[in-house]
Amino acid sequence: MKTKDILTIENLKHAYNDGQKEVQVLNGIDAKFESGKMYAIVGESGCGKTTLISLISALDRVQSGSIKFNGKSIKSIGEEAFRLRYVNIVFQSYNLIKYMTARENVEVALDFASKKGEKELAYELLSKVGIKHSEADRLVQKLSGGQQQRVAIARAMAGDDPIIVADEPTGNLDEKTTSKILELFHDLAKAGKIVIIVTHSKQVARHADAIILRMKNGKITKK
Repeated sequence: MKTKDILTIENLKHAYNDGQKEVQVLNGIDAKFESGKMYAIVGESGCGKTTLISLISALDRVQSGSIKFNGKSIKSIGEEAFRLRYVNIVFQSYNLIKYMTARENVEVALDFASKKGEKELAYELLSKVGIKHSEADRLVQKLSGGQQQRVAIARAMAGDDPIIVADEPTGNLDEKTTSKILELFHDLAKAGKIVIIVTHSKQVARHADAIILRMKNGKITKK
């Protein structure tokens, strides 16, 4: 039986300077995430959610405390290496390659994962998130915001990364599509990934595996 992947956060603190004073964003976060589960991080705007996932995704460097994957810190792994090998991010702003089609965006991720049959597999993944064959062959800039959101999710599904971090992944989707996407995230967790979703939505949070991290003033207040 495969050993569970574990992501641990210990006494994580983070601050930035707003030009006048230092602002403490995270005030000593402790958390643990295991493969096979879907987690929700919830909280009001400004509570530190975005900073936390930026650090988990190695988009920002840890200032104080530690983030470890299977006992090894992100710092020792290297931020760039960690992003490339261990984490796949579904950005709220999509971060798709605008001059490519939806299918080509997914194919790039499949190529990184060294998966064969990229074209047909890309169509299959896009179909799972509700993107039709004809839409898959459009430039992503010609798609609606909701469609681009789904392409970004399909791209995340294409990789073999053990961690998926999603920032408001259903923000531009209707209720029916949201339920479908959350089922896919659940399937990814069941397949052995660590799935972490940041959300304002109570509906989305309820789909987590009874593991909800509530943030307030840079701290986790309730589990």
